[in-house]
Amino acid sequence: QVQLVESGGGLVQPGGSLRLSCAASGSIFSINAMGWFRQAPGKPRELVAITNNAGANYADSVKGRFTISRDNAKNTLSLQMNSLKLEDTAVYLCYASGAKVSWGQGTQVTVSS
Repeated sequence: QVQLVESGGGLVQPGGSLRLSCAASGSIFSINAMGWFRQAPGKPRELVAITNNAGANYADSVKGRFTISRDNAKNTLSLQMNSLKLEDTAVYLCYASGAKVSWGQGTQVTVSS
């Protein structure tokens, strides 16, 4: 079992930046891939970025603006979000896959002027 706890969400103006963090605990040795998903009201959950031993992949909508990084020594996953847009508003959820799939509780990101 892997536990994931996100932090770093908040309110930011368009064009601003935020950095999300996800702390992993438990059976972290079983994790193969980690990533970030988001879900806006009335919309399906969508992949934002994911990283594994092969590298990182991003949704087209965030390429060039968001950067995912994983610190294995600290068991943390981060998402640096720059040039935020109104349409980036959503609950952002940390994800880990290995023996099982685990989800964090989510952190709200609101982009508004």
